Amino acid sequence: MFGYYARLALKSFRRNLGLTTLMVLAVALGIAVCIMTLTVYHAMSGNPIWWKNDRLYAVTMDSWDPNQQYNRTGPSAPPPQMTYKDATYLLNSSIPERKVKMYTVDGVISAAGPAPQRISTRLTTADFFAMFDVPFLYGAGWPAAADSPPQPSIVLTREMNEKLFGGVNSVGRTLRWNDHEFRIVGVLNDWFPRPRFFDLNGGSFQRPDDAYIPFAWGPELQLQSSGNTDCWKPEKVDTTEEFLGSDCIWLQVWVELPDAAARERMQTFMDAYWAEQHRAGRFQRPRDNRLTNVAQWLRVQQVVDNDNRVLVGLAFAFLAVCLINTVGLLLAKFLNAAPITGVRRALGASRRQIFVQHLVEVAMVSALGALLGLLLAILGLAAVHHMYSAAHLGRPGGYQELTHFDAVGVLWAIVLAIAATLAAGLYPAWRVGRLPPAAYLKSQ
Repeated sequence: MFGYYARLALKSFRRNLGLTTLMVLAVALGIAVCIMTLTVYHAMSGNPIWWKNDRLYAVTMDSWDPNQQYNRTGPSAPPPQMTYKDATYLLNSSIPERKVKMYTVDGVISAAGPAPQRISTRLTTADFFAMFDVPFLYGAGWPAAADSPPQPSIVLTREMNEKLFGGVNSVGRTLRWNDHEFRIVGVLNDWFPRPRFFDLNGGSFQRPDDAYIPFAWGPELQLQSSGNTDCWKPEKVDTTEEFLGSDCIWLQVWVELPDAAARERMQTFMDAYWAEQHRAGRFQRPRDNRLTNVAQWLRVQQVVDNDNRVLVGLAFAFLAVCLINTVGLLLAKFLNAAPITGVRRALGASRRQIFVQHLVEVAMVSALGALLGLLLAILGLAAVHHMYSAAHLGRPGGYQELTHFDAVGVLWAIVLAIAATLAAGLYPAWRVGRLPPAAYLKSQ
Protein backbone atom coordinates (compact mmCIF):
# COMPACT_ATOMS: atom_id res chain seq x y z
CA MET A 1 0.00 0.00 0.00
CA PHE A 2 2.87 2.38 0.78
CA GLY A 3 4.23 1.92 -2.75
CA TYR A 4 0.81 2.86 -4.17
CA TYR A 5 0.65 5.98 -2.01
CA ALA A 6 4.20 6.88 -3.07
CA ARG A 7 3.22 6.64 -6.74
CA LEU A 8 0.22 8.90 -6.08
CA ALA A 9 2.53 11.39 -4.37
CA LEU A 10 4.92 11.44 -7.34
CA LYS A 11 2.01 12.10 -9.71
CA SER A 12 0.88 14.90 -7.40
CA PHE A 13 4.40 16.38 -7.48
CA ARG A 14 4.37 16.46 -11.27
CA ARG A 15 0.93 18.10 -11.38
CA ASN A 16 2.02 20.86 -8.98
CA LEU A 17 5.76 21.15 -9.53
CA GLY A 18 5.94 24.81 -8.48
CA LEU A 19 4.12 24.33 -5.17
CA THR A 20 6.16 21.19 -4.43
CA THR A 21 9.41 23.05 -5.07
CA LEU A 22 8.39 25.89 -2.77
CA MET A 23 7.50 23.45 0.03
CA VAL A 24 10.77 21.53 -0.29
CA LEU A 25 12.74 24.81 -0.23
CA ALA A 26 10.83 26.08 2.82
CA VAL A 27 11.52 22.89 4.80
CA ALA A 28 15.15 22.78 3.59
CA LEU A 29 15.90 26.37 4.58
CA GLY A 30 14.40 25.93 8.03
CA ILE A 31 16.30 22.70 8.66
CA ALA A 32 19.59 24.08 7.28
CA VAL A 33 19.50 27.14 9.55
CA CYS A 34 18.71 24.99 12.58
CA ILE A 35 21.44 22.45 11.79
CA MET A 36 24.07 25.17 11.35
CA THR A 37 23.10 26.89 14.59
CA LEU A 38 22.83 23.66 16.59
CA THR A 39 26.15 22.33 15.24
CA VAL A 40 28.00 25.40 16.46
CA TYR A 41 26.05 25.53 19.74
CA HIS A 42 26.73 21.83 20.41
CA ALA A 43 30.46 22.31 19.85
CA MET A 44 30.51 25.38 22.11
CA SER A 45 28.43 24.02 24.97
CA GLY A 46 29.75 20.47 25.18
CA ASN A 47 31.95 19.12 27.97
CA PRO A 48 35.05 17.83 26.14
CA ILE A 49 36.11 15.58 29.02
CA TRP A 50 32.74 14.60 30.49
CA TRP A 51 33.97 11.18 31.64
CA LYS A 52 36.19 12.85 34.24
CA ASN A 53 33.78 15.61 35.24
CA ASP A 54 33.61 14.33 38.85
CA ARG A 55 37.42 14.13 39.12
CA LEU A 56 38.85 17.28 37.54
CA TYR A 57 38.65 20.62 39.35
CA ALA A 58 39.86 24.12 38.57
CA VAL A 59 41.44 25.65 41.68
CA THR A 60 40.66 29.30 42.36
CA MET A 61 41.04 31.63 45.36
CA ASP A 62 39.91 35.24 45.66
CA SER A 63 43.18 37.10 46.24
CA TRP A 64 41.94 40.19 44.41
CA ASP A 65 41.55 43.83 45.43
CA PRO A 66 39.55 44.07 48.68
CA ASN A 67 37.77 47.16 47.34
CA GLN A 68 36.28 45.60 44.22
CA GLN A 69 35.58 42.17 42.80
CA TYR A 70 37.56 40.76 39.89
CA ASN A 71 34.59 40.52 37.54
CA ARG A 72 33.05 43.99 37.64
CA THR A 73 30.18 43.31 35.22
CA GLY A 74 29.16 39.72 36.03
CA PRO A 75 28.46 37.63 39.11
CA SER A 76 31.00 37.57 41.91
CA ALA A 77 33.60 34.84 41.44
CA PRO A 78 37.30 34.37 42.18
CA PRO A 79 39.77 35.26 39.43
CA PRO A 80 40.17 32.37 36.98
CA GLN A 81 43.96 32.29 37.48
CA MET A 82 46.29 32.19 40.48
CA THR A 83 49.48 33.76 41.74
CA TYR A 84 52.73 31.80 41.58
CA LYS A 85 53.16 31.63 45.36
CA ASP A 86 49.60 30.41 45.98
CA ALA A 87 49.73 27.83 43.20
CA THR A 88 53.10 26.54 44.40
CA TYR A 89 51.95 26.15 48.00
CA LEU A 90 48.67 24.41 47.15
CA LEU A 91 50.29 21.98 44.73
CA ASN A 92 52.78 20.89 47.37
CA SER A 93 49.82 19.05 48.89
CA SER A 94 49.74 15.27 48.52
CA ILE A 95 45.93 15.19 48.52
CA PRO A 96 45.34 15.38 44.72
CA GLU A 97 45.97 12.26 42.68
CA ARG A 98 47.34 14.55 39.98
CA LYS A 99 48.02 18.28 39.95
CA VAL A 100 48.97 20.81 37.29
CA LYS A 101 50.07 24.43 37.18
CA MET A 102 50.72 25.92 33.79
CA TYR A 103 50.86 28.90 31.46
CA THR A 104 51.77 29.61 27.85
CA VAL A 105 54.73 31.44 26.33
CA ASP A 106 55.76 32.37 22.81
CA GLY A 107 58.77 30.48 21.54
CA VAL A 108 60.90 29.88 18.47
CA ILE A 109 61.57 26.28 17.50
CA SER A 110 64.02 24.95 14.96
CA ALA A 111 65.35 21.65 13.73
CA ALA A 112 67.74 20.61 11.00
CA GLY A 113 66.17 21.49 7.66
CA PRO A 114 62.99 23.56 8.18
CA ALA A 115 63.25 27.26 8.90
CA PRO A 116 62.71 28.36 12.54
CA GLN A 117 59.07 28.79 13.46
CA ARG A 118 57.32 30.89 16.08
CA ILE A 119 55.07 28.67 18.18
CA SER A 120 52.88 28.68 21.28
CA THR A 121 54.41 26.57 24.06
CA ARG A 122 52.75 25.39 27.24
CA LEU A 123 54.88 25.24 30.35
CA THR A 124 53.28 22.64 32.59
CA THR A 125 53.95 19.86 35.05
CA ALA A 126 54.25 16.17 34.22
CA ASP A 127 50.69 15.27 35.29
CA PHE A 128 49.17 17.35 32.48
CA PHE A 129 49.02 14.53 29.94
CA ALA A 130 47.54 11.86 32.20
CA MET A 131 45.17 14.29 33.93
CA PHE A 132 43.57 15.47 30.70
CA ASP A 133 43.76 12.10 28.88
CA VAL A 134 45.99 13.52 26.16
CA PRO A 135 46.60 10.87 23.45
CA PHE A 136 50.10 10.11 22.20
CA LEU A 137 51.15 9.05 18.72
CA TYR A 138 54.78 8.39 19.70
CA GLY A 139 56.46 8.24 23.10
CA ALA A 140 54.92 9.75 26.23
CA GLY A 141 55.16 12.75 28.53
CA TRP A 142 58.17 13.38 30.74
CA PRO A 143 58.35 11.74 34.20
CA ALA A 144 57.63 13.72 37.38
CA ALA A 145 61.36 13.72 38.19
CA ALA A 146 61.91 15.89 35.10
CA ASP A 147 59.84 18.71 36.63
CA SER A 148 62.40 19.78 39.23
CA PRO A 149 65.11 20.44 38.39
CA PRO A 150 63.69 20.90 34.89
CA GLN A 151 65.00 18.50 32.28
CA PRO A 152 65.34 19.56 28.62
CA SER A 153 62.32 17.48 27.56
CA ILE A 154 59.74 18.56 25.02
CA VAL A 155 56.48 17.14 23.66
CA LEU A 156 55.32 18.15 20.18
CA THR A 157 51.89 18.10 18.60
CA ARG A 158 51.35 15.88 15.60
CA GLU A 159 51.08 18.93 13.35
CA MET A 160 54.39 20.37 14.57
CA ASN A 161 56.09 16.99 14.25
CA GLU A 162 54.95 16.81 10.62
CA LYS A 163 56.33 20.27 9.91
CA LEU A 164 59.71 19.57 11.51
CA PHE A 165 60.26 15.87 10.83
CA GLY A 166 57.81 14.89 8.11
CA GLY A 167 55.59 12.97 10.52
CA VAL A 168 58.08 10.19 11.39
CA ASN A 169 58.71 9.02 14.94
CA SER A 170 60.95 11.81 16.26
CA VAL A 171 61.21 10.60 19.87
CA GLY A 172 64.83 10.83 20.99
CA ARG A 173 65.78 13.53 18.49
CA THR A 174 66.90 16.97 19.58
CA LEU A 175 65.82 20.43 18.48
CA ARG A 176 66.32 23.99 19.60
CA TRP A 177 63.65 25.91 21.46
CA ASN A 178 64.42 29.56 22.26
CA ASP A 179 68.10 28.81 21.61
CA HIS A 180 68.16 25.93 24.09
CA GLU A 181 68.52 22.31 23.13
CA PHE A 182 65.62 20.01 24.03
CA ARG A 183 65.10 16.29 23.53
CA ILE A 184 61.75 15.09 22.16
CA VAL A 185 60.11 12.59 24.53
CA GLY A 186 56.66 12.40 22.94
CA VAL A 187 54.46 13.37 20.01
CA LEU A 188 50.75 13.92 20.58
CA ASN A 189 48.07 12.33 18.47
CA ASP A 190 45.18 14.49 17.22
CA TRP A 191 43.81 16.32 20.27
CA PHE A 192 41.55 19.34 20.15
CA PRO A 193 39.28 19.73 23.20
CA ARG A 194 36.46 22.16 22.43
CA PRO A 195 36.10 24.35 24.44
CA ARG A 196 39.72 24.50 25.63
CA PHE A 197 38.46 24.26 29.19
CA PHE A 198 41.83 24.03 30.97
CA ASP A 199 42.94 27.45 29.73
CA LEU A 200 40.45 30.00 28.42
CA ASN A 201 43.11 32.65 27.73
CA GLY A 202 42.91 34.12 24.24
CA GLY A 203 39.53 32.56 23.52
CA SER A 204 37.65 29.46 24.57
CA PHE A 205 38.15 27.72 21.24
CA GLN A 206 41.82 28.32 20.57
CA ARG A 207 43.77 25.43 19.10
CA PRO A 208 46.04 23.49 21.50
CA ASP A 209 49.59 24.70 21.97
CA ASP A 210 52.30 23.50 19.57
CA ALA A 211 54.73 22.19 22.20
CA TYR A 212 54.97 21.38 25.92
CA ILE A 213 57.98 21.67 28.26
CA PRO A 214 58.44 21.33 32.06
CA PHE A 215 57.00 24.24 34.04
CA ALA A 216 60.19 25.06 35.95
CA TRP A 217 61.84 26.28 32.74
CA GLY A 218 59.67 29.38 33.14
CA PRO A 219 61.39 30.77 36.24
CA GLU A 220 64.72 29.29 35.09
CA LEU A 221 64.68 31.15 31.77
CA GLN A 222 62.61 34.10 33.04
CA LEU A 223 59.85 33.45 30.51
CA GLN A 224 56.85 35.76 30.63
CA SER A 225 53.32 34.53 29.98
CA SER A 226 51.79 35.15 26.57
CA GLY A 227 48.34 34.85 28.15
CA ASN A 228 46.56 37.18 30.55
CA THR A 229 48.52 38.57 33.49
CA ASP A 230 46.39 40.66 35.87
CA CYS A 231 47.73 42.76 38.74
CA TRP A 232 45.58 44.85 41.06
CA LYS A 233 48.01 46.70 43.32
CA PRO A 234 51.21 48.69 42.76
CA GLU A 235 54.16 46.39 43.38
CA LYS A 236 57.81 46.40 42.45
CA VAL A 237 58.15 43.64 39.85
CA ASP A 238 61.41 44.59 38.12
CA THR A 239 62.93 41.13 38.53
CA THR A 240 61.64 37.60 38.03
CA GLU A 241 61.88 36.95 41.76
CA GLU A 242 59.78 40.03 42.53
CA PHE A 243 57.19 39.02 39.93
CA LEU A 244 56.93 35.46 41.27
CA GLY A 245 56.38 36.82 44.77
CA SER A 246 53.76 39.36 43.68
CA ASP A 247 49.97 39.19 43.81
CA CYS A 248 49.69 39.15 40.03
CA ILE A 249 47.58 36.27 38.72
CA TRP A 250 48.74 34.40 35.60
CA LEU A 251 48.71 30.62 36.25
CA GLN A 252 46.04 28.01 35.56
CA VAL A 253 45.80 25.41 38.32
CA TRP A 254 43.93 22.09 38.14
CA VAL A 255 43.78 19.06 40.40
CA GLU A 256 42.42 15.56 39.99
CA LEU A 257 40.56 14.31 43.06
CA PRO A 258 39.37 10.68 42.90
CA ASP A 259 36.43 10.93 45.31
CA ALA A 260 34.32 13.18 47.52
CA ALA A 261 36.57 12.57 50.54
CA ALA A 262 39.63 13.82 48.66
CA ARG A 263 37.67 16.85 47.52
CA GLU A 264 36.68 17.69 51.10
CA ARG A 265 40.28 17.33 52.28
CA MET A 266 41.51 19.59 49.49
CA GLN A 267 38.85 22.18 50.29
CA THR A 268 39.86 22.11 53.96
CA PHE A 269 43.52 22.49 52.97
CA MET A 270 42.68 25.54 50.84
CA ASP A 271 40.59 27.11 53.59
CA ALA A 272 43.38 26.64 56.13
CA TYR A 273 45.87 28.29 53.77
CA TRP A 274 43.41 31.15 53.19
CA ALA A 275 43.06 31.70 56.96
CA GLU A 276 46.83 31.78 57.38
CA GLN A 277 47.27 34.30 54.55
CA HIS A 278 44.34 36.35 55.82
CA ARG A 279 46.00 36.73 59.20
CA ALA A 280 49.18 37.81 57.40
CA GLY A 281 47.30 40.64 55.65
CA ARG A 282 46.44 39.00 52.33
CA PHE A 283 43.05 37.72 51.09
CA GLN A 284 41.07 40.64 52.50
CA ARG A 285 37.99 39.83 50.44
CA PRO A 286 35.33 37.42 51.79
CA ARG A 287 36.59 33.85 51.65
CA ASP A 288 35.80 32.29 48.28
CA ASN A 289 37.97 29.24 47.68
CA ARG A 290 36.60 27.01 44.96
CA LEU A 291 37.12 23.60 43.44
CA THR A 292 35.07 23.77 40.26
CA ASN A 293 34.43 20.76 38.02
CA VAL A 294 34.62 21.13 34.25
CA ALA A 295 30.90 21.50 33.56
CA GLN A 296 30.50 24.15 36.29
CA TRP A 297 33.71 25.86 35.15
CA LEU A 298 32.37 26.36 31.63
CA ARG A 299 29.17 27.85 33.06
CA VAL A 300 30.94 30.12 35.54
CA GLN A 301 33.30 31.38 32.85
CA GLN A 302 30.32 31.95 30.54
CA VAL A 303 31.87 30.04 27.66
CA VAL A 304 28.40 29.84 26.11
CA ASP A 305 26.70 33.18 26.66
CA ASN A 306 23.06 34.18 26.29
CA ASP A 307 23.59 35.45 22.74
CA ASN A 308 24.23 31.90 21.56
CA ARG A 309 21.04 30.64 23.20
CA VAL A 310 19.11 33.49 21.60
CA LEU A 311 20.47 32.48 18.19
CA VAL A 312 19.26 28.91 18.74
CA GLY A 313 15.82 30.27 19.63
CA LEU A 314 15.77 32.46 16.53
CA ALA A 315 16.78 29.49 14.36
CA PHE A 316 13.85 27.46 15.63
CA ALA A 317 11.56 30.45 15.19
CA PHE A 318 12.69 30.64 11.57
CA LEU A 319 11.97 26.92 11.17
CA ALA A 320 8.51 27.47 12.66
CA VAL A 321 7.81 30.23 10.10
CA CYS A 322 8.96 27.92 7.30
CA LEU A 323 6.67 25.15 8.57
CA ILE A 324 3.68 27.50 8.86
CA ASN A 325 4.21 28.52 5.25
CA THR A 326 4.49 24.85 4.31
CA VAL A 327 1.19 24.11 6.04
CA GLY A 328 -0.49 26.80 3.93
CA LEU A 329 1.07 25.49 0.72
CA LEU A 330 0.12 21.90 1.55
CA LEU A 331 -3.45 22.89 2.33
CA ALA A 332 -3.73 24.79 -0.97
CA LYS A 333 -2.22 21.86 -2.85
CA PHE A 334 -4.47 19.24 -1.25
CA LEU A 335 -7.63 21.32 -1.69
CA ASN A 336 -6.71 21.90 -5.34
CA ALA A 337 -6.68 18.11 -5.77
CA ALA A 338 -9.90 17.61 -3.77
CA PRO A 339 -11.94 16.38 -6.82
CA ILE A 340 -9.50 13.47 -7.24
CA THR A 341 -9.79 12.74 -3.54
CA GLY A 342 -13.60 12.83 -3.89
CA VAL A 343 -13.44 10.19 -6.62
CA ARG A 344 -11.33 7.94 -4.39
CA ARG A 345 -13.78 8.40 -1.52
CA ALA A 346 -16.70 7.54 -3.83
CA LEU A 347 -14.90 4.36 -4.91
CA GLY A 348 -14.64 3.22 -1.30
CA ALA A 349 -11.52 4.78 0.19
CA SER A 350 -11.92 5.50 3.89
CA ARG A 351 -11.01 8.75 5.63
CA ARG A 352 -8.11 6.93 7.28
CA GLN A 353 -6.74 5.82 3.90
CA ILE A 354 -7.06 9.35 2.52
CA PHE A 355 -5.27 10.67 5.61
CA VAL A 356 -2.41 8.16 5.30
CA GLN A 357 -2.10 8.81 1.55
CA HIS A 358 -1.60 12.53 2.06
CA LEU A 359 0.65 11.96 5.07
CA VAL A 360 2.92 9.82 2.87
CA GLU A 361 3.07 12.68 0.39
CA VAL A 362 3.98 15.08 3.20
CA ALA A 363 6.68 12.66 4.41
CA MET A 364 8.22 12.58 0.93
CA VAL A 365 8.23 16.38 0.80
CA SER A 366 9.88 16.51 4.21
CA ALA A 367 12.44 13.85 3.24
CA LEU A 368 13.41 15.86 0.18
CA GLY A 369 13.54 18.99 2.33
CA ALA A 370 15.73 17.24 4.91
CA LEU A 371 18.19 16.04 2.27
CA LEU A 372 18.38 19.46 0.68
CA GLY A 373 18.63 21.02 4.15
CA LEU A 374 21.60 18.77 4.97
CA LEU A 375 23.33 19.83 1.77
CA LEU A 376 22.67 23.53 2.44
CA ALA A 377 23.89 23.14 6.03
CA ILE A 378 27.13 21.50 4.87
CA LEU A 379 27.70 24.28 2.34
CA GLY A 380 26.83 26.95 4.91
CA LEU A 381 29.17 25.52 7.55
CA ALA A 382 31.93 25.22 4.95
CA ALA A 383 31.45 28.88 4.03
CA VAL A 384 31.62 29.95 7.69
CA HIS A 385 34.70 27.76 8.19
CA HIS A 386 36.40 29.42 5.21
CA MET A 387 35.44 32.88 6.47
CA TYR A 388 36.97 32.29 9.91
CA SER A 389 40.06 30.67 8.42
CA ALA A 390 40.62 33.66 6.16
CA ALA A 391 40.11 36.03 9.10
CA HIS A 392 42.74 34.25 11.24
CA LEU A 393 45.77 33.89 9.01
CA GLY A 394 48.77 32.33 10.71
CA ARG A 395 47.72 30.63 13.92
CA PRO A 396 43.98 29.89 13.59
CA GLY A 397 41.62 31.52 16.02
CA GLY A 398 39.79 28.28 16.75
CA TYR A 399 36.23 29.32 15.96
CA GLN A 400 36.41 27.78 12.49
CA GLU A 401 36.85 24.38 14.16
CA LEU A 402 33.32 24.69 15.55
CA THR A 403 31.85 24.56 12.05
CA HIS A 404 32.81 20.99 11.21
CA PHE A 405 29.75 18.98 10.17
CA ASP A 406 29.43 15.75 12.13
CA ALA A 407 27.02 12.99 13.15
CA VAL A 408 25.21 15.41 15.43
CA GLY A 409 24.13 17.40 12.37
CA VAL A 410 22.76 14.25 10.70
CA LEU A 411 20.88 13.33 13.87
CA TRP A 412 19.36 16.79 14.10
CA ALA A 413 18.35 16.62 10.43
CA ILE A 414 16.49 13.34 11.02
CA VAL A 415 14.78 14.62 14.16
CA LEU A 416 13.83 17.91 12.53
CA ALA A 417 12.54 16.12 9.41
CA ILE A 418 10.26 13.91 11.53
CA ALA A 419 9.07 16.93 13.49
CA ALA A 420 8.53 18.87 10.27
CA THR A 421 6.48 16.01 8.84
CA LEU A 422 4.20 15.88 11.86
CA ALA A 423 3.95 19.64 12.28
CA ALA A 424 3.38 20.52 8.65
CA GLY A 425 1.36 17.56 7.44
CA LEU A 426 -1.07 16.48 10.10
CA TYR A 427 -3.62 19.26 9.72
CA PRO A 428 -3.70 19.43 5.87
CA ALA A 429 -3.94 15.61 5.64
CA TRP A 430 -6.72 15.54 8.25
CA ARG A 431 -8.53 18.48 6.64
CA VAL A 432 -8.68 16.96 3.14
CA GLY A 433 -9.90 13.66 4.59
CA ARG A 434 -12.89 15.44 6.15
CA LEU A 435 -14.09 17.03 2.88
CA PRO A 436 -17.52 15.78 1.65
CA PRO A 437 -16.87 14.00 -1.69
CA ALA A 438 -20.35 14.66 -3.11
CA ALA A 439 -19.74 18.40 -3.58
CA TYR A 440 -16.67 17.76 -5.72
CA LEU A 441 -18.28 14.92 -7.73
CA LYS A 442 -21.20 17.18 -8.73
CA SER A 443 -18.81 19.81 -10.04
CA GLN A 444 -17.07 17.35 -12.42
